[in-house]
Amino acid sequence: MEQPKNNSTPRLRPLPQLIFASRWLQLPLYLGLILAQAIYVFQFWTELVHLIEAAFGNQDALALLVKSIGYKATPIKDAAGVIIGYEPLSKLNETVLMLVVLGLIDVVMISNLLIMVIVGGYETFVSRMDLDGHPDQPEWLSHVNASVLKVKLATAIIGISSIHLLKTFINAENYSEKTLLWQTLIHVAFLLSALAIAAADRVMPHAGPKH
Repeated sequence: MEQPKNNSTPRLRPLPQLIFASRWLQLPLYLGLILAQAIYVFQFWTELVHLIEAAFGNQDALALLVKSIGYKATPIKDAAGVIIGYEPLSKLNETVLMLVVLGLIDVVMISNLLIMVIVGGYETFVSRMDLDGHPDQPEWLSHVNASVLKVKLATAIIGISSIHLLKTFINAENYSEKTLLWQTLIHVAFLLSALAIAAADRVMPHAGPKH
């Protein structure tokens, strides 16, 4: 006759129980990231409101946008050819609009990265969320582990770096060649690092499903 399975949680000795419970020390870290997420939401809506105001001709909002993205208009030079200032923008142009929109996309991608760290990290290192069957469960969360999380984070960082590099190239006249070169090299380094992480994950043995 088959013996019924014992589904009770095994009782740990005091020291292992203390060590295992120490994982809850990460909880304040994830709560802090949630607060950082809220700040990013506030920053996103602040920039969006300034963009809408600038589109309707608000010069103060336009000046704030130009300052935040580091955009410089046509330079004003003296008789010796030295730049003494820049002509103020009278209206929102395509370059400023594109740089602001890329900045908003950058905020969204960083926010997505925060979600992956908060949800995936809590699920992997702290405690199960028991989201199986929930209609809003992220597809990637069903098979997340430390290795998968590292690959996804590396991919997200490449996407964020790509946005920053595109913003720099669009506004390239305001950057030195050294800055452009270093940003490109850093982006390539991120790309190679992600490929190395993905390759290491493929060659490492993975445990099969438990029965």
